[in-house]
Amino acid sequence: MATNPRPAKELADACDMSLPTVYRQLGLLEGYDLVTERTKVADDGNYSVYDCNFDSTVIKLDDEGGYDVRVYRSENVPDRFAQLWDELAGEEEQ
Repeated sequence: MATNPRPAKELADACDMSLPTVYRQLGLLEGYDLVTERTKVADDGNYSVYDCNFDSTVIKLDDEGGYDVRVYRSENVPDRFAQLWDELAGEEEQ
C-alpha cells in the first residue's frame, strides 16, 4: 500500500487476515487520516482501493516504557499556510 493503492482483498491476502478484520483496521486507519479510500473504475465494476496517507513514521521508546510516535507527511504548502493562519487567528481571539 505504501507504493500503490490496493483493494482490501489484496491487503487481506498479503497480511493473512480475514477481510472483515482488514476492513475494521482500515476504518481505524482512516479515522486517524493514515489511509485514504477512493473508488477505482474497472471494466468489471467499481471497487475501493486504499492508499497510504503519510510518508514515514518514527517510534521512539524511552526507559520508562513510554513511547512517542511521529507521522511525517508531505503537505500542500498553501493548505499548511492556511492552517497556520487559522491557528494564529484563533490565538489572537483568546
